[in-house]
Amino acid sequence: MAQLFPRWTNKAPLYVLIAVTCLIFLTIFVIWYYGSPKYTDAGYQPQQPIPYSHKLHVGDLGMDCRYCHSQIEFTAMANIPSTQTCMNCHSIIFKDSDKLMPLKESRLTNKPIQWIKIHKLPDYAYFDHSAHLSAGIGCSSCHGQIDKMEVVHQVQPLSMSWCLECHRKPEKHIRPVSEITNMNWKPLENQKEFALDVIDEKKLNPPVECSGCHR
Repeated sequence: MAQLFPRWTNKAPLYVLIAVTCLIFLTIFVIWYYGSPKYTDAGYQPQQPIPYSHKLHVGDLGMDCRYCHSQIEFTAMANIPSTQTCMNCHSIIFKDSDKLMPLKESRLTNKPIQWIKIHKLPDYAYFDHSAHLSAGIGCSSCHGQIDKMEVVHQVQPLSMSWCLECHRKPEKHIRPVSEITNMNWKPLENQKEFALDVIDEKKLNPPVECSGCHR
């Protein structure tokens, strides 16, 4: 009696199993990669109400981060500079520039400029700027080379795994506190030895348990 199906169909269930398995792994990879902060958050670059150039102010003019973000060494949150902080210079410099119209309007109406937050953490994650800066973690470790950015964008994913990677091995990021805003700082020749001394001296113990950041 003639066979109803050709011989190759005997292996059809195996082919289907392999195809389904590959599809499952491909789906997991696509969700894991394209849904991760590294893909969805890194590179985020919104248009701000005023085209403020960090390259000009920080890179070319050499302004210290703490002139505008004056509370970062003392509080958990990084403060946004007030209109008056900007006007300290721009009441004299480029005071007639059309680009500064929102700034002038803010001063006249006493309404703050609606800057768009770039580096965001979920509400359930606690982060303290002052703790990191006092430990010697520089601005560029998290924010990248701000001094080279015409328009600020997010460089790092700021994901839990990224934070834990630094908490487990912070040695390469620790610098003298006097250098935390220095965008051109490079690790020392004896970086690991220096960092271990700082960790021992300041009794640093970056948390890796859940309660360290989820309070």
